[in-house]
Amino acid sequence: MISDNGIPGDVVPAGRMAGSEQPVLALPGGLQLRPWHLDDADSLLTAAEDPAIRRWNRFAVGSREEAHARIERMHARWRAETFAVWAVAAPGGPAVGLCAWGDIDLHAGSAEIVYWLLPEARGGGIAVEATRRLSRWALDDLGLHRLRLCHSVANPASCRVAEKAGYTYEGTQRSALLHADGWHDQHLHARVAGDTA
Repeated sequence: MISDNGIPGDVVPAGRMAGSEQPVLALPGGLQLRPWHLDDADSLLTAAEDPAIRRWNRFAVGSREEAHARIERMHARWRAETFAVWAVAAPGGPAVGLCAWGDIDLHAGSAEIVYWLLPEARGGGIAVEATRRLSRWALDDLGLHRLRLCHSVANPASCRVAEKAGYTYEGTQRSALLHADGWHDQHLHARVAGDTA
């Protein structure tokens, strides 16, 4: 979009997210991506105790009240158009994972994907399918232009997710992520509108 003075305007108009309900998106195998509910608090508490999730994702939830507050914040961030968080779940079932767009910048048309799965959901390609589905939504439905997937170089599983989901490796960012054990270099992968997956 070009403004009257010739300077590019917003890639995605403000209000596109906030003006609509967060969609439920189907995944293969009978799973879906759906908004988080307050009764998903136990899933957040379980995730906060899982060593693999704690290692690669920087969040802490120590009580049911904190989990409820986090879920309410997810909905507020959708309305603020800064974050879009889905639960991975069977219809009517508990959340077994999270897949989200963070750092959403509608003006620049970009966002970064984040995800995790509880142990019982790992190993079956769910992270790849969720990443593919949310990428299609972000590019085709929302109208973003560039999507990022970043992960520690010490996390080869996320590298495989990126490759299988059609994200091109663009380079290594030195000392870019602070984890519990110190600073990690991170791989940067990306998809842009028009890429094929």
